[in-house]
Amino acid sequence: MKKVYVGMSADIIHPGHMNILKEASKLGELTVGLLTDSAIASYKRLPYMNFEQRKIVIENIKGVKEVIAQNTLDYRPNLENLKPDIVVHGDDWKDGIQSKTREQVINTLKQWNGKLIEIKYTEGISSTQLNNSLKEIGTTPDIRRGRLRRLIDAKPVVKIMESHNALSGLIIEKIKTDTGLEYDGMWSSSLTDSTSKGKPDIEAVDVSTRINTINEIFEVTTKPMIYDADTGGIIEHFAFTVRTLERTGISAVIIEDKTGLKKNSLFGNEVAQKQDTIENFCEKIRIGKKSQVTNDFMIIARIESLILEQGIEDAIIRAKAYIKAGADGIMIHSRQKSPDEVIEFSMLLRKFDEHIPIIVVPTSYNEITAKELSSVGINVIIYANHMLRAAYPGMMNTAKSILENDRSYEAEKDLLSIKEILDLIPGTK
Repeated sequence: MKKVYVGMSADIIHPGHMNILKEASKLGELTVGLLTDSAIASYKRLPYMNFEQRKIVIENIKGVKEVIAQNTLDYRPNLENLKPDIVVHGDDWKDGIQSKTREQVINTLKQWNGKLIEIKYTEGISSTQLNNSLKEIGTTPDIRRGRLRRLIDAKPVVKIMESHNALSGLIIEKIKTDTGLEYDGMWSSSLTDSTSKGKPDIEAVDVSTRINTINEIFEVTTKPMIYDADTGGIIEHFAFTVRTLERTGISAVIIEDKTGLKKNSLFGNEVAQKQDTIENFCEKIRIGKKSQVTNDFMIIARIESLILEQGIEDAIIRAKAYIKAGADGIMIHSRQKSPDEVIEFSMLLRKFDEHIPIIVVPTSYNEITAKELSSVGINVIIYANHMLRAAYPGMMNTAKSILENDRSYEAEKDLLSIKEILDLIPGTK
């Protein structure tokens, strides 16, 4: 029998997939190259189902002999290994991002006189359309909670944007570049949450008060969220905080090893602020890990050594201790204008642990790109307060313009129409 190869994502199986597999199986012995999560995430969203779940589905479709991993969008490694007589694909990849991949397949098959057969695209249905429909329905806390770990495993770098209310969450959910780039998740900042309510950023804010805002965001979004818990409070209370966040569907909590009067790290090295002892902070991590119910939830340790001028050596000592205590990730904070000390820390920590997620917040050293940070071992980048900072100047300028001009005409050029705003909101069309 001829050897037949089909490469596919198979995230949400629909009649178009079934037709491709049916026609391909008629041509010979069918092997499906199933794209891994990282391969799919390299050109579009993270798949709804993980690789193993998708593999089970495809293995149980009639006519499929074998399912193997396709680790990249590029078919060539698998084709050169299998040397199939025929590759089957839908005819919808002649244009757009996959057109280059199509040409690579054709040229590779020529080496052993293989051929490409293209099946007519099934009109009116696609995985993208189905995914958009699922987003309108919403998601569950369990699915949302598990997505951050999957994103970290699948993508070179995960981009997280601050959200302080449901409207900012909707923007993060829907904004995309022309090439399909989008944010991977949201950051619930204690600073922006309290500031948006007109209150000072103090750790005494009740977790339940912030959860109300998060629930409003979760009602209209599907992306995962990381929660800023400051120090996490006293050890006995942190266990309850973890359970509350986990139950809500939050993917991770970040706690800092700094004690004393609450001050934003960017404001300076106040006398009232000092680092917690390594032993105490490790115990807090251990208590938090013991209290969580699922394996998906992450406790990330934020190290303040560079903020409090204790040096990189102290930061590395702490990072090693926190990892051994069970931390699922390490966040290193710095207020320097240069990323050099963050890069040095990351490269040193990678010698100790190749896989621990490293998280940064490049607010002060904002000239370095996400790609550059990824190249030195950074996994997650949090843009921690930009949505709030963008909103307030716009509101202040508009309010001032209307007062000064005694009318709203001059302000209109800088405003969205009501229709554009309502287009963000589900159920208003």
